[in-house]
Amino acid sequence: MQAPVPDTVLDLLARSEAELVAAGVAADPDEAFRHAHLGALRAGAAIVAARGRPGPRSRARTVWDMVARVAPELASYAAYFAGNAAARSAVEAGRTGVVDAERAARATAAAEEFAAAVRAAVEGDAQGRLGLRAS
Repeated sequence: MQAPVPDTVLDLLARSEAELVAAGVAADPDEAFRHAHLGALRAGAAIVAARGRPGPRSRARTVWDMVARVAPELASYAAYFAGNAAARSAVEAGRTGVVDAERAARATAAAEEFAAAVRAAVEGDAQGRLGLRAS
């Protein structure tokens, strides 16, 4: 039997999946990019929720900073998405032509990989908690 994953984490993972589906069907590269980034952001929030926020002394201010702290194995993804945050903000502010189709496709693929890695980490953490209880 696997230890349960908190509902908050499952909700964030489901919201991540919904954003990734939207990214996959978006015809406009800007919208695909925005949905991909939001999908990754929700997955990042899920791993932070699962593992706990770093303490206030960590100086982690963004989800990406927190992901790098609580899940160092996912730090390269966090750096990638942190580097794309300004482009997402520009799209959300209504600027058009911020990204091309190739960049949107790369972001979508990276977000899908990141979400899968987060899901695997969360499930692994849940199994680890079960193993600790069974000892």
